[in-house]
Amino acid sequence: MRISDKIIKIDPEKPEPELIRKAASVIRSGGVVVFPARCLYGLAADAYDEKAVEKVFEIKGRAEKKPLLVLVDSYLMISCIVKDVTPMAKQIMEKFWPGGVTVILEAVNAVPANLSAGIGKIGIRKPGHPVALALVKAVGSPITGTSANLSGAPGCFRISDIDSEIMEKVDLIIDAGKLKGGIGSTVVDATGEFPVIIREGEVPGNEILSVIN
Repeated sequence: MRISDKIIKIDPEKPEPELIRKAASVIRSGGVVVFPARCLYGLAADAYDEKAVEKVFEIKGRAEKKPLLVLVDSYLMISCIVKDVTPMAKQIMEKFWPGGVTVILEAVNAVPANLSAGIGKIGIRKPGHPVALALVKAVGSPITGTSANLSGAPGCFRISDIDSEIMEKVDLIIDAGKLKGGIGSTVVDATGEFPVIIREGEVPGNEILSVIN
C-alpha cells in the first residue's frame, strides 16, 4: 500500500467518530497506527498484544531494554495495568493529567514482558490531545504512546517530518495537522518512597516534586 493511502486527515479538536473507530479497529487487530499526542506524533499499538508491541520496537529500531510507555483514559483502565496507584502517584496524576507527565508504577503480571522490558514497571499517561484520548477510549484498553521516530532521532510534530521507513511499516496514519512540538512528557518513577525524575520533559521536574506531600 502506498503511504498516501494510509493517511487519514482528522479534526484535531473534534475528531470524527468514524475515523477514530477505523483506527481503533486497526489497533485491536494487531496493527500499529501513527497518531497525534499533545506535543509529538506517536505510535499506537495494543499494549496487551505482545506481537504488536514487538512491531513497535521493530519499526522504531528501539533497543529491547527500553520499555514503552502506555496511554490510559481513566483510573479504571490504570487499575488493569498496574498493581497499585500509590498516594504519591495519584497526587501527580491529579495535578498534571491529562498530558505533560508520565508516571511509572509497578506493572501487573499480565503486561507483556517486552512492553516493560522485563523490569516489571510501566510508564502511564492520560493523553491531553483530543484525538489520542478518543483513540484510547475507542480501543477500550491501554495503547502504546512512544514517539513516531527512529530511535535516537528527534520527535516529529508534523506528518511530513516522519521518516519514510516508519510510514511504510505502520498500518494507518492519523494526520491532525501541525502539533505544538516540544520535548514530550516528563517521566517520573513513583514506585519508591520518593519520586525520581527519569526524564525531564514538558513539565519541569522541580514542579512535580513540589506537589508531593
